[in-house]
Amino acid sequence: DPANGPAAHPNSRFTVSARQCPTWSEKAEDAQGVPIDAIVFGGRRPSLLPLVMEARDWAHGVLMGAAMGSETTAAATGAVGVLRRDSMAMKPFCGYHYGDYFAHWLSFDKPGMKLPKIFHVNWFRKGKDGKFLWPGFGENLRVLEWMINRVDGKARGVETPIGIIPAEGELKLDGLSLPREAASELLDIDTAGWQAELDAIGEYLASFGPRMPERLHQEQQRVASGLSAAETAPRAATA
Repeated sequence: DPANGPAAHPNSRFTVSARQCPTWSEKAEDAQGVPIDAIVFGGRRPSLLPLVMEARDWAHGVLMGAAMGSETTAAATGAVGVLRRDSMAMKPFCGYHYGDYFAHWLSFDKPGMKLPKIFHVNWFRKGKDGKFLWPGFGENLRVLEWMINRVDGKARGVETPIGIIPAEGELKLDGLSLPREAASELLDIDTAGWQAELDAIGEYLASFGPRMPERLHQEQQRVASGLSAAETAPRAATA
């Protein structure tokens, strides 16, 4: 009854044991550990962030996770629609200094280590009409399939300054009523927008002080330099 106010707090959640899921694997809690092929980060961004991108290497992936953020919704206190950085989706839960936390992630990058690929997804990009471009829900399996193909070496992808995105035809869109323009916009890279984003990420990293690993600063600068080079590169003539 609306007269009684909200039925639940906007930040409330209902959870059950994962063992009730029919796809649960008995090896999920194996004492010997569980092999991980990929790590997927995600944020709620109405613009800029593409539908999916893959980190070029481990350090880049750590930067992706460190820089991830979402626009606030009713589930967060304060204003709605404000970008909030939430590194590795751990800001409310990380029990020690983030600089040390990032250093711990970076420490896995050693010679001979077979590290998982790192991806970032954004199901919430909107078009000029303010509506979501991607249908989401079960259709997200199409994106997960591309990730699996990347892990298995079956998809070549396209390298960009911000990461690897699906090449033409690699995302299976058959059966979707998705206009070609929307499909293109979902993977579009706004160079100027990304330059501003990288500047903001640099300020965010600097806010953690001297305990922030220098390697992460260097990775932020590497991506920023790649964007600048892409902006100044001569463009091919078009008919």
